[in-house]
Amino acid sequence: MRLMAICMTVIVAVGYLMGGRLHNVGGLRLRWPGLALAGLSLQFVTGPGSTVPVVCLYASFALLIVFTTMNIRVFGFPLILAGVLCNLLVIGVNAGMPVSAAALEASDQGQFLGDLQNNPYPKHHLATGDDTLRFLGDVIPIPLPIAQAISFGDILTYAGVGFVVVGAMRTPARRSELAEGEEGIAHAHG
Repeated sequence: MRLMAICMTVIVAVGYLMGGRLHNVGGLRLRWPGLALAGLSLQFVTGPGSTVPVVCLYASFALLIVFTTMNIRVFGFPLILAGVLCNLLVIGVNAGMPVSAAALEASDQGQFLGDLQNNPYPKHHLATGDDTLRFLGDVIPIPLPIAQAISFGDILTYAGVGFVVVGAMRTPARRSELAEGEEGIAHAHG
């Protein structure tokens, strides 16, 4: 959560530095945004040793893929889709996200090594030599104050979200909305 909050703060700051305005984001018209909310929510279903979190995880990916595909023409969404697909691929071929022990240590999360090794969670497991496409797993450490190991797919997803938000911030309100606003002002002064 900290990483997401910091990323969004940086993204909004970049949008402002590029002349954008946060209120312009309200003009962004996305198709089926409820799918994104549902998909992201399903990723927070947790619990060791249960099939429910795994089912929720795959349902989450299905919803996110449909959402990103429906909005693929919006600048940034191809990157989001690529990130989602990278994460789904590595999770799918390994029956969960492989997490590098070195990335956990380097991201100041060494205390979780035993948890992943002794009691694997259905969504994550300590990476082993048997895992395929380990380079797509959670192998990129981000130390304190964030303390998180992330994947290449996560980076693509965050970058795509950044492009979407900054692009929306830089896009002024639609001309028709502006014209209606000016008409209302003319009638009020007329």
